[in-house]
Amino acid sequence: MQHRNGRIHGFARALAIAALLLSIAPTGATTPPDATRPVSTGTPLPAFPGAQGWAAHTPGGRGGKILRVTTLAADGPGSFAEAIATPGPRIVVFEVGGVIDLGMKELRITEPFLTIAGQTAPQPGVTFIKGGLTIATHDVVIRHIRMRPGDGGMPKFSGDIDAITTVRGARDVIVDHCSLTWATDENLSASSTRFHGEDEKAWMQAASRRITYSNNIIAEGLANATHKKGEHSKGTLVHDHVNDVLIVGNLYAHNYERNPLFKGGARGQVINNLIYDPGQRAVHYNLIAEEWLGHPYSRGQVVARGNVMRAGLSTEDVAFFQVGGSGDVDVFLEDNLAVDRIGNPLPQQGRYTTTPIRADAMKRAPALPFGVTLLPSSQVQDAVIANAGARPWDRDDVDRRILADTIEGRGRIIDTQEQVGGYPVQTATRQAFVPGDWDLETMEPRMPLPRREPLR
Repeated sequence: MQHRNGRIHGFARALAIAALLLSIAPTGATTPPDATRPVSTGTPLPAFPGAQGWAAHTPGGRGGKILRVTTLAADGPGSFAEAIATPGPRIVVFEVGGVIDLGMKELRITEPFLTIAGQTAPQPGVTFIKGGLTIATHDVVIRHIRMRPGDGGMPKFSGDIDAITTVRGARDVIVDHCSLTWATDENLSASSTRFHGEDEKAWMQAASRRITYSNNIIAEGLANATHKKGEHSKGTLVHDHVNDVLIVGNLYAHNYERNPLFKGGARGQVINNLIYDPGQRAVHYNLIAEEWLGHPYSRGQVVARGNVMRAGLSTEDVAFFQVGGSGDVDVFLEDNLAVDRIGNPLPQQGRYTTTPIRADAMKRAPALPFGVTLLPSSQVQDAVIANAGARPWDRDDVDRRILADTIEGRGRIIDTQEQVGGYPVQTATRQAFVPGDWDLETMEPRMPLPRREPLR
C-alpha cells in the first residue's frame, strides 16, 4: 500500500506488522491442494499483503472476472447476491456504498474461487443487515465488509443467523478486516458436521479446514434475542474436527461465550487477540459427550499466545482459558494477559466440568503459521484498536462506538441492536470502479483511500 499520512499510514504500518505476524506449521490433518485450483508457476502469491495462516496462499478470485455491484437491492441484476452466485473465478467490487437489507435471509456461497473486496466501495462502505453469509465451498477471501444481522424485530425463539460461517468441506478461506456484530447465533464461526467416514482422519478431512480469521471486530452477539435455545451471545465457534484454524488480531467484545470456543477434536491457534468483556467465558474447549455417543473421543489442540483479556461490566468470574465437557486436549498457553476491571490478574486456566479431562500442556510451542510475527501481549491492545474491523481508515459509527467503549471500559452485553441505536441508516453513494486504481492481483489500492477523522 502507498499510504503516507494520518490514520492511513498507521493502518498500512499495522498491516505490515500483521504480515509478519503469522507463520504456523500445520497441526492436525491437512489435505493436498485441490485439483480444481488454478495452476500457477513459481512461488504462490499470498492472497494479499499480510495474509496469514494455512489459507494465506489461496488465490481467491485472482485472475477471474471483475463483477461490479451496482445496487443495494438484496438480489437481482447488479446485486451482491447475483455476483457471489456467478460461477468461475471472480472478484466482487462495489460501485455503490450504503446498507444492503437481506430481509432476514442467509446468502450462501457455493461457487469457489471468490474474492469479495469491500475496500473498493465508496464511503461509507457496505453494510449488510438482517442476514448472514454462509461459505459452503473453497478458496474464498472476504475483506472489509460489515455484517450486522440483528433480530430484525422477530419474536423470541423464532430462529438464528450467523454473521459469517463456514460449513462442512469449506477450506482455504480468509475473513479479514470485517466487522461482525449482532448475530443471533455466532458472529463468526468455522462450522462443520461432526463425523464422516469411519475414522478420525476422514472426520478431519471432511471438516472445515485451513481457515484464517484475522483483524476482525467480533462483537455484541445478541443474548436473549431470537435463538431457539434462548441466551446466545456468542463470538466464534470452531466446530468439532475443524482444523488448521488461525484466529489472529481480532477484537472480541461483549460476547457472553465463545471468545472463541473449540469443540471436540478441533485444532488451531489463537494469536494476539484482544478479548474485552467476555461474559462467563473467554477462550474455551468443550467436547460434548452426548454428541459423541458411539464414537471414540478425538483429542483437540488449542494454542493461545500473546492474547489480552480484559473484564468489563458484563464479565462474571472467568479464567482466560477454560475446559468443559469431556475428552482430552493438548494446550499451549504463553504470554496471555488477563485482568479484571481495575487491572488485577485473573486466572489463566479454569474448568467447568467434573469429568476427568486431561488438558495436557505441550512442552514446546508449535511453529507459528505462515505470515505471523508474534507480538508481546503488552503491545496487543494498541495494535488491535488501530487495525481491527472493516475499513479502519473509514470506520462506521457502530465500530467507532465499540472501539471507544473497549478503550474506556464501557459497554455491556446486549439483547437487541435497539439498545445501541438500532440498524445503521446511510445514504447510498456511488463511484465507478477504476481497475487502474487497484492492484488486481491483491486488490490493494495504488493510492491512499479517503479517510475519516480518528477516534476521539
